[in-house]
Amino acid sequence: MSALNTSVLRPAGFILMGFPGIEHMQHWLSIPFTVLYITALVGNSTIILVVKFENNLHTPMYVLLSVLALVDIGLCTTTLPKILEILWLNSKDISFEGCFIQMFFIYIFAALESSILVMMAYDRYVAIYSPLRYAAILSKTLMGKIFVAFLTRAIVLTGLIPTFASRLPYCSSVSIPHCYCDHMAVAKLACTNIIMNSNYGLFVAISIIGVDVIFIGFSYIMIFRAVLKLGSKGARLKALNTCGSHLFVIMYFYITSLFNYLVYRFGKDVPVHVHSIFAVLYLLIPPVLNPMVYAVRTKEIRHAFLKHFLPSKIDSDLSHR
Repeated sequence: MSALNTSVLRPAGFILMGFPGIEHMQHWLSIPFTVLYITALVGNSTIILVVKFENNLHTPMYVLLSVLALVDIGLCTTTLPKILEILWLNSKDISFEGCFIQMFFIYIFAALESSILVMMAYDRYVAIYSPLRYAAILSKTLMGKIFVAFLTRAIVLTGLIPTFASRLPYCSSVSIPHCYCDHMAVAKLACTNIIMNSNYGLFVAISIIGVDVIFIGFSYIMIFRAVLKLGSKGARLKALNTCGSHLFVIMYFYITSLFNYLVYRFGKDVPVHVHSIFAVLYLLIPPVLNPMVYAVRTKEIRHAFLKHFLPSKIDSDLSHR
C-alpha cells in the first residue's frame, strides 16, 4: 500500500467477490443477466431513436421518456459489464480509482432515474389538470431548468459519497463481498469508524429518494382523483390500468432501493448472495421494464417505430384495409 496522505492508506485496487456463497452458480447467473442487459440496451436505444426521428414526438412527455431511456442505459451499464466480466471470465480485480468512479456513476444515474420519474409524474399531473395550458406550462425552458436543477442535486449530493469513501483508510482487506462497488460494501472494509459515511448516505437517501417519493405519491393521488371522475367506465379502467403499470415500475425501483439500503444497516441475517442479487436487479430490472411499460404500450411510440424501422409493415396493413 502507499500513503494517499499522512492519514489515509490507499490500496492499489479491490477484489469484487461477485456472489459469495453461490460461486458454483455464477456461470448460470450470467445467462439471464446477459439477456436482461441486452434487452435493456435494445429497448432503451430504440426509444431514443424513435423519439429523435419522429417530429410528432418532440413533446415534453416523449422527450422525458427518451431521457429516461438514456439514464436507464447509463444505470445498468455502470455495473453490468463488470459483473458479466466476473461471471464469464472470473475477472474480479478493479482498480482503486475505477471502483470509486463506478460508485460515482451508479449514484448519479440512480438519482437521475428518481428525478426523471418525478418529472414524468408532474408531466402527467399537468396533462390531466391543465390540458389546455399543457404546452405553455411545460415549456422547453422550464423543463430544461428543472432537469439542470435535478442534475446539480445529483452531482452535489451523491458526488460526495465516493469522495468521502475514497479518503477512508483501507489497511488490510480489499475483498468486497459484492459484485460492484456499492458505497457501504466498500466503506465497511475501512479500518476506522464509518459513522459519518453511513449518516451522510442516510442524508442523501432522504434528500433524494424520500423527497421524490413524496412528490410522486402526491402527483399520483391527484391523478387517480381525476381519473375516478371520468364519465366513461371504459376510460376509467384504461387510465387506471396505465397508471397502475407506471406505479408498479416506480414502486419496484424505490422498494428495491430501500431494501438494498436497509440490509446494510439491519439485515445481518440476510445471505450475502441474496443481497447481491437484489442489488443487481435494482439497477437492471427498471431499465428492462421501463421501455415495455412506457413505450410498447403507447400507440404513438408503436406507430413511430413501425414508420421508421418497419415501413413495409405499415404499407402491408394499409393494403389490407
